[in-house]
Amino acid sequence: MELQGNTVLIRPVRPGEAEILDRIVREPEVAAWWAPPEDYEGMLAVVLDGEAVGAAQYTQEDDPEFRHAGIDLFLTARVHGRGLGTDTVRTLARWLIQENGHHRLTIDPDAANAAAIRCYGKVGFKPVGVLRAHRLDHRTGQWQDGLLMDLLAHELR
Repeated sequence: MELQGNTVLIRPVRPGEAEILDRIVREPEVAAWWAPPEDYEGMLAVVLDGEAVGAAQYTQEDDPEFRHAGIDLFLTARVHGRGLGTDTVRTLARWLIQENGHHRLTIDPDAANAAAIRCYGKVGFKPVGVLRAHRLDHRTGQWQDGLLMDLLAHELR
């Protein structure tokens, strides 16, 4: 699978990229919101000009009664503020809706992550509610609230 966005390419993580992604996820600006994964198997590399600059992942609920998908991602701090997160989320969302038939997508950034919330809003995600004590912060051991956001297929921008 390879998904071409306006700027980024999204594809499976290749051999040798796990080390790059592990360095990125440990950057202070990224570590504030992400714990280092145990491994990067099943994750997708976010690639800019041939270089992995982050990773994305998705989940799918296939029960016909509750069918939907979820998205998550991180990018190296040196590309923050350039619209790459919006491009990544939009590209992955379009694929999940158009190619996988999902009518609703969810995303759950930390409630304090204003930049991520703005990014997701640009794609069409809307706040649904606060997920209290949603994520255990690996740095502090404290529970952090999350913001549940969703997007219906016809709302994708």
